[in-house]
Amino acid sequence: MNININEIKNGMTIIIDGKLCLIEEFQHVKPGKGSAFMKMKLRNLRTGSLVEETYNTNIKIERARVDRLPMQYLYSMGDSYVFMNNETYEQLEIPTDKLSEQAKFLKEGLDITITMYEGEILGIQLPEKIEYEVIETTDAVKGNTSNNATKDAKIETGYVVKVPLFIAQGEKIIITTSDGKYASRA
Repeated sequence: MNININEIKNGMTIIIDGKLCLIEEFQHVKPGKGSAFMKMKLRNLRTGSLVEETYNTNIKIERARVDRLPMQYLYSMGDSYVFMNNETYEQLEIPTDKLSEQAKFLKEGLDITITMYEGEILGIQLPEKIEYEVIETTDAVKGNTSNNATKDAKIETGYVVKVPLFIAQGEKIIITTSDGKYASRA
């Protein structure tokens, strides 16, 4: 479906110059002299790269229909991860290379959203914050009482995160998945 470039919105998926992109940000610019144009920040959904492009306002672009399926993470199997559709109970395997950095946040039973375009898996969307158990942590160094002192803690997925000194092994913490940082105690 083709739409006028003036009809775009943040979060819309489009096909532009043959690439499947997500509009992260756009700005309509009307200079004092000359014709108006559109500045857009586009994330390529296949490569993950972010580019800034400028287009005339008189062009048409193709809108892409991206499906978002609610799924649950079951387990990892070699070089792939297995997810289950919450409605049909069908299982889906996703290769490790499609998940990149997100794999370190996956734990059994976690509800996620899988993004697909015409049957092609583009990636997954994690919840913004996830609760984990600390399985290993270093002891606080005596005398280290400076502001914002932190130590390493390994969570149940094997990911190591910086946490405040008062966090102990066995405690539950909340991690923000967008930056991989400690948010709070659970």
